[in-house]
Amino acid sequence: MSMRVSMFGKRLAILAGLLIAFGSHASLAQDPASAPKPTIRIAIEGAYPPFNFIDANNELQGFEVDLLRSLCDAMKAACELVPHAWDGIIKGLANREYDAVMSSLEITERRQKRIAFSDPYYRIPAVFIGSKETDPGEVTPAAMAGKKIGTIERTDHESYLKTFYKDSEIVLFAKAEEANLDLLVGRIDAVFADELLLSKFLESREGACCHILGDAPAEPAYKREAYGIGLRKEDESLREQFNRAIAQVKADGTYDRIRAKYFSFDIK
Repeated sequence: MSMRVSMFGKRLAILAGLLIAFGSHASLAQDPASAPKPTIRIAIEGAYPPFNFIDANNELQGFEVDLLRSLCDAMKAACELVPHAWDGIIKGLANREYDAVMSSLEITERRQKRIAFSDPYYRIPAVFIGSKETDPGEVTPAAMAGKKIGTIERTDHESYLKTFYKDSEIVLFAKAEEANLDLLVGRIDAVFADELLLSKFLESREGACCHILGDAPAEPAYKREAYGIGLRKEDESLREQFNRAIAQVKADGTYDRIRAKYFSFDIK
């Protein structure tokens, strides 16, 4: 996933030791007859907007915070958020400081050797963007033959282009901003990267030059980055609870309502 910029700093002192409770606590308090349920403690960074961040009132907000509320409701569980810096967040899980991590944790082979994951609760699609003088259309390797395509070096996007777009000229950049600038001045024909990153450029004043040419084609398929809830491998029952809850909120429309607050495109 893209490099994080830590925003904990001074806020860590404010949030240290703070457990932000939500979920079904209110319903349990209002119904004395209800048997108390074990509390699920979930770590979250709070420094990766719009997925998770701390607002002006020093409260955790974001897509993942809202989604977690819905998952806890679906599980009829009491949940507590545990703010934790990104560094060491998996180690804290292994040390049983909390029961799960829901903080834009990408599912990778390396991490799967250490921990278990729920089913993905979001994926980031990849798209091609280009000048508005170019009509949207086919972005297959054949259609993009002879074109200069910019992308960020040392990423899955670079590997994908070099594997399948052999008849295109692949131009590598250290940062997305550099690729977008070259697109703006006409030095390249397109930029290929994740839609979240490129949508920020398209929504900017400079991005008025350009638009989405097309999604990564179905064939050859681009393997989208997938993000799941991190759990200890022995907690299979909890993993199954989260999986059922994820499936439920996607099926009943709750997921799409939450997603629409933060993203203009599908991330399922």
